[in-house]
This record gives sequence, C-alpha cells and structure tokens, in this order.
Amino acid sequence: MKLDLGCGQNKREGFFGVDVVETLATDAVWDLRRPPWLIGEEIVLLVVDGAPVSRSRKKLANDSVDEVFSSHFFEHLSGPERMPFMDEMWRVMKPGAKATIITPFYSSSRAVQDPTHAWPPVCEASYLYFNKKWRDDNRLDHYPIACDFDFTCGYGIDGEVALRSEDYQRFAVKHYINSVLDLQVVLTKRAPADVPNQ
Repeated sequence: MKLDLGCGQNKREGFFGVDVVETLATDAVWDLRRPPWLIGEEIVLLVVDGAPVSRSRKKLANDSVDEVFSSHFFEHLSGPERMPFMDEMWRVMKPGAKATIITPFYSSSRAVQDPTHAWPPVCEASYLYFNKKWRDDNRLDHYPIACDFDFTCGYGIDGEVALRSEDYQRFAVKHYINSVLDLQVVLTKRAPADVPNQ
C-alpha cells in the first residue's frame, strides 16, 4: 500500500489518498492528527433493510505501508501534533520504506503566508528529532517520540537563485530568505534492530 497523506485534491497517481476533507481524490477521510489512523480496509458497521448505512475503516496494520508521500500537509500540524503523526507514520510503514514530505522552507515567505500553517516553520533540523540515535545522543529520551527515521534533504530553489553557481546557491540556502521555496525530505524507516548498540 502507498499512502498520500493530506492529499487534498492532488492525490499522487497510484497512491491511496487520505485527507480530513472529502474530495474527488480522497479515498479515506480521516484527521491524521488522531492516531491510530483508521484508514485501512472498509467495514460496514450498520445495515438497514439490506443496505449499508454506516461504514468505517480498520486500523492500518503495523509494518504494512510500502511508501508515503505528503506534499504541503506537515506544516499544518503544530509542533506537538507532529510527534504523534510521525510515530503513527513510522508504525504503519514497513522497515526500509520511504516517506517523502514536502513543506515550505522555514526561510521562505510561503512558510508563514498561509494562516492555516502551524508553528514552528519546518527546516532540515526539524527532522533530527525523529531519529532515535540523535535523540539519545542529545539526551532527549524524555520527549514523547518513539519513531526512528534516517533522512535526506533536497531543496526547491527559487528560479533566479537556481541560475547562479552551485557555490552561490549553497551560500544563499544558508543565508538568504526566499532562496529556497520548498524543503523535500525523504525519510527511511529504521527497524528497532537497525539501531546501533551504544
């Protein structure tokens, strides 16, 4: 199974679309801030005169999702809401499965222009908290986070900046606002056995 989380009206082809709002692209309506995600197999809860009148969905099984895609949804979760979201995504993903998350970059005006975006804006370091070894090394084991992801980052560079040299682009990413429009992060689920002994 491949999930498009917070798909809105733009579900990725070949993916199962989940959103809090029903659209033509939505396969399951669910508030992704509420784990566990009841977006699995559809079940009929009530039948009247031989016709189903009430339906629900089963909880997704652990380690059952092959891939996750989420574009411009994660920034709508507040910092505290991001922790259970990431834990639930980690629970349902197969070990080694990848999740691509695209958000506005923290130093882009796009990160703060939408009144429905939550605080804090998202940057590369936001994802460190979802790596168990980093949490352990920084003595953050008291945080209510269980997931364990490795990750890589890529940038959606502003068109004018993209025309400049690679050295300039690297400098601009670090120092100039609106040089990066979007942050694209690819997370890989680490299984508990993947965590190195310390």
